[in-house]
Amino acid sequence: MLPFKLFLSFVLASVFAQSLDPTLSDDVFGLIVFKAGLQDPDSKLISWSEDDDTPCYWVGVTCDPLSHRVTKVVLDGFSLSGHIGRGLLRLQFLQVLSLSSNNFTGTINPDLVRLGGLQVVDLSGNSLSGTIPDDFFRQCGSLRSVSFARNNLTGQIPDSLSSCLALSTVNFSSNQLTGELPPGLWSLRGLQYLDLSDNFLEGVVPEGIANLYDLRLINMQQNRFSGSVPADIGRCLSLKQVDFSENSLSGSLPESLQKLSACNSLRLGRNSLTGELPGWIGELKNLETLDFSSNRFFGRIPDSLGSLYSLKELNLSMNQFVGGLPDSFANCVDLMSIDVSQNRLSGHIPSWIFKMSLRSVSLSGNKLSGTLKYPSVTSMTASLGGLQVLDLSSNALSGEIPHNIGVLSGLLLLNISKNQLLGSIPSSIGELKAMQVLDLSNNRLNGPIPSEIGAAVSLLELRLENNVMTGKIPTEIKNCSSLTSLILSHNNLSGSIPAAIANLSSLQHVDLSFNNLSGSLPKELTNLSHMLSFNISHNSLEGELPLGGFFNTISPSSVSDNPSLCGSVVNRSCPSVHPKPIVLNPNSSGSSHGSSLSQRHQKIVLSISALIAIGAAALIAIGVIAVTLLNIHVQSSRSHSPAAITLSGGEDFSCSPTNDPNYGKLVMFSGDADFVAGTNALLNKDCEIGRGGFGVVYRTMLRDGRSVAIKKLTVSSLIKSQEEFEREVKKLGKIRHHNLVALEGYYWTPSLQLLIYEYIPSGSLYKHLHDVPGTNCLYWRQRFNIVLGMAKGLAHLHRANFIHYNLKSTNILIDDFGEPKVGDFGLARLLPMLDRCILSSKIQSALGYMAPEFACKTVKITEKCDVYGFGVLVLEVVTGKRPVEYMEDDVVVLCDLVRGALEDGRVEECIDGRLRGNFPADEAIPVIKLGLICASQVPSNRPDMEEVVNILELIQCPAEGQEDME
Repeated sequence: MLPFKLFLSFVLASVFAQSLDPTLSDDVFGLIVFKAGLQDPDSKLISWSEDDDTPCYWVGVTCDPLSHRVTKVVLDGFSLSGHIGRGLLRLQFLQVLSLSSNNFTGTINPDLVRLGGLQVVDLSGNSLSGTIPDDFFRQCGSLRSVSFARNNLTGQIPDSLSSCLALSTVNFSSNQLTGELPPGLWSLRGLQYLDLSDNFLEGVVPEGIANLYDLRLINMQQNRFSGSVPADIGRCLSLKQVDFSENSLSGSLPESLQKLSACNSLRLGRNSLTGELPGWIGELKNLETLDFSSNRFFGRIPDSLGSLYSLKELNLSMNQFVGGLPDSFANCVDLMSIDVSQNRLSGHIPSWIFKMSLRSVSLSGNKLSGTLKYPSVTSMTASLGGLQVLDLSSNALSGEIPHNIGVLSGLLLLNISKNQLLGSIPSSIGELKAMQVLDLSNNRLNGPIPSEIGAAVSLLELRLENNVMTGKIPTEIKNCSSLTSLILSHNNLSGSIPAAIANLSSLQHVDLSFNNLSGSLPKELTNLSHMLSFNISHNSLEGELPLGGFFNTISPSSVSDNPSLCGSVVNRSCPSVHPKPIVLNPNSSGSSHGSSLSQRHQKIVLSISALIAIGAAALIAIGVIAVTLLNIHVQSSRSHSPAAITLSGGEDFSCSPTNDPNYGKLVMFSGDADFVAGTNALLNKDCEIGRGGFGVVYRTMLRDGRSVAIKKLTVSSLIKSQEEFEREVKKLGKIRHHNLVALEGYYWTPSLQLLIYEYIPSGSLYKHLHDVPGTNCLYWRQRFNIVLGMAKGLAHLHRANFIHYNLKSTNILIDDFGEPKVGDFGLARLLPMLDRCILSSKIQSALGYMAPEFACKTVKITEKCDVYGFGVLVLEVVTGKRPVEYMEDDVVVLCDLVRGALEDGRVEECIDGRLRGNFPADEAIPVIKLGLICASQVPSNRPDMEEVVNILELIQCPAEGQEDME
């Protein structure tokens, strides 16, 4: 059924068509119907009105001045969304259709090319999916230029593309296209621009490219092409830009390349090319960009490169070049960037480096020696002032940092780390006011940090670690207000940590460890809200660690080896802090445990009284009266407090039953039973880290330095009695496994129940799969280990006769070592009955993971429902897709999608595209099949988790002895 708006448009357009010139009404009608299927949040198409007789004055529309028929529709960057509807097919005289940089979805309509006069189609920068229709190019007529770049297209490039002999521009870049190049591609003799970069294309780039004698640009970057660079590519004499970087090409450079005299950009980096660089490279006189980085070239860098007078960018990094940099490079007067890092170059830094107008110089990771010398201020200030990046790290440079380093006034990055530099940091460092990164670490620098460092006001990162620097940390550092990293560890710095550091509100990483710092820590440091790491270990700091801010979760190792530092994190009481009174259960006063604590409390109060009136009998009597009044006050206030807490240090804790409904009980199965923030701050909204069907989760810290996660159960009205609750929770607390989140303790009142778990810092599997940028996605080996770890954890859980009931990726946590830990298990046992309605309401967020037997009251709920959820999780891990995804007009169920692909022989297409083929098919495909078996609709067809573990270990066997794929 048509949407009402679209139906109304059809009706209106039909009415207008009766009174308008029929040739004009086609264009108005077509565009109005097209608009009706769109969302236009910025009202860019407000001028498109069905009341108009002609669309020629509408925004984005161009008409022929004689026929008044629409010839161009250009709506680039209008923020439009929706499908590219069939209304455009009425524009019979359309020549240019450009809808780039919008949010269009759906597939490409193959009927568009039936518009016989269509010459340009640009649908780039949208969210189109599906394959490129083969029929699109079977009737391509006068099509000259087509761009589907930056979409989500899959499948192969259709063979019919080779029948569009009029094509001059083809751009399918930044999609997910697979397969080999169509065999007739080189028959498009009029082709001038070909861009297939950033896809998953593979196979050998065939010869025959010489047929494209008008070819100006070819970009095959970031694919999976193998073999060698086409031997006949040099016969494309019009080529200006060649980019085959980031593939798997091998062999040496083809001789024909030397014929590309018009070429200004040659990029072959990040392949496996080998051999020595031929001298004829210097004959490519028009080259402005030359990138041969990350290959296997060896030998000396040829002097002939100095003949490339137009060269602006040279990248020969990460090869095996030896010798020195040719002096002939001084002839490349336009050179702006040179990167020869990570080679085996030797000799001194050539003087021409500082006599040219270079912007970026990277010579790191070589064997360069000698000292640093810059020209005088008077002779070369202008050229040096333009240098922005200077990276000389990881060489064998010696001597001192030049005193006139300030002449490099335009520097954004200076990295001279990992050399053998001596002496002190010159005061002229403060003249580098544009500097953002300064790294002088891992040298032999001595003397103080100059106070002038505060004048480098643009600093984001300061690294001076692993030197022998002395003196104090200068307070002037506060002027570097944008500083995010301050790394001064492993020096001989002394004095106190300046409170001025607390003014650096952007600080994220601070490392002052292994120095001789003393004094107390400024309490103002707790205001640094962006802090991620703070290390002050191995110093002589003293006093109490501040409370609040990042200090509440700081690791004990980050403050260790400061003998006079005190506080809960270092497990050392501060002398000025009196012991904390312990609140007792008034109904357990007869127990020996309660008696001893009461005596301790009286002893503390009496000792204070004794200090006030030593030897005065009258005052002692007054003290006794005061104690009595205090006890009365405590009991009175306790009756108004719903969260008074009894502490326990172990599972064997026992206390007498209490009839006080407001009285709380905290039990820890091991370790400390007290919290840094105090019990009143346990459920602070600022500490909330997650929510689920059974409750809200908060993070806090115990006095022994451990962080824990506290789940506040939101099913209080359904919870069993205290006795049954404690019995079930203690059973859960006994379940320990490397791949299960450990339950550390609990807290009980009739109106509030808390479960205390170990804290897993790296977040959930859901976060790693769906909330992380594509470039930082999980590698295949990490994914396999996660699947195996989940299986082992569930198998252990089932052996203990526990069913999870609530498996989903948000309940799988990943620790710092990439190991999965299954959480939230067994909570259904805390409910009065395993009622399906209750369970469904509590785990409704697990849609897509729930076994079908939940919907059938006659089928018994067993461990096999966990196996089903595990199977869905396996598919989620391998594909990177959610169990259920809601499209614009469809709902896609992951199990059905993968099962259909397997039946069609397309299962490899389901594997997460972010892996870019870096996975062993002999592991990935069996894992997918195992996931589908586990997610079978029939419970008896699913294996048990012990069998799953065995199968996974067998799948892993073929990969033994091979390198992990990343």
